[in-house]
Amino acid sequence: MTEGSHPVPPAQGSGGIFDAAFAARFEELLAWRRDVRRFRTDPLSDGLLERLLQAAHLAPSVGNSQPWRFVTVEDAARREAVRVSFRRANQEALASYSGESARLYATLKLEGLTDAPVQLAVFCDEETGQGAGLGRRSMPEMLAYSCVCAVNTLWLAARAQGVGLGWVSILEPERVTSALDVPASWRLIAYLCLGYPAEEHLDPELERAGWQRGSGLDVRWLHR
Repeated sequence: MTEGSHPVPPAQGSGGIFDAAFAARFEELLAWRRDVRRFRTDPLSDGLLERLLQAAHLAPSVGNSQPWRFVTVEDAARREAVRVSFRRANQEALASYSGESARLYATLKLEGLTDAPVQLAVFCDEETGQGAGLGRRSMPEMLAYSCVCAVNTLWLAARAQGVGLGWVSILEPERVTSALDVPASWRLIAYLCLGYPAEEHLDPELERAGWQRGSGLDVRWLHR
């Protein structure tokens, strides 16, 4: 279990100014962020997971609450409990489709729970005292949103190191939380698989499988 200590401060003298070359590479990084489901089984390089979690700990959070709690899942029995939960939830999801959609859904690979060397659960500590409640009295869901920011930061940091990340959302949150035996005030936000990708594709897997093409950006301005 890792609850992140103090992140490494930014380099002195840069003033937070980045040149055009960096901006272009950052856009490339965003384009290469993929939801990976096919992993190699070899472990991450020594110390890499800790560095990625330190990067995730730099994410923005409401009132500087930093409510994310990272739990590495290494125990075989706990991992199997998560796989069982996925299979059960996946069968329920399949039953909600019919016809061609059901046939196609049944062919999709939607998790990397068997091969990914790292499995990481991200929880939101809804009783954290960090931040003294600033900014979340009227919108308490901001704690969970802060955790999602940490997940996205981790996703980009992992991709920059050649590591793939897959977000497994077809799960039963209560059963997974129970299997991981965490404090009652922690709410499951994400269950993640991390590892080196078995293959690289710029386009999302669901697009390649014919499930759904991405839509273009639709910007609408409202004038009054």
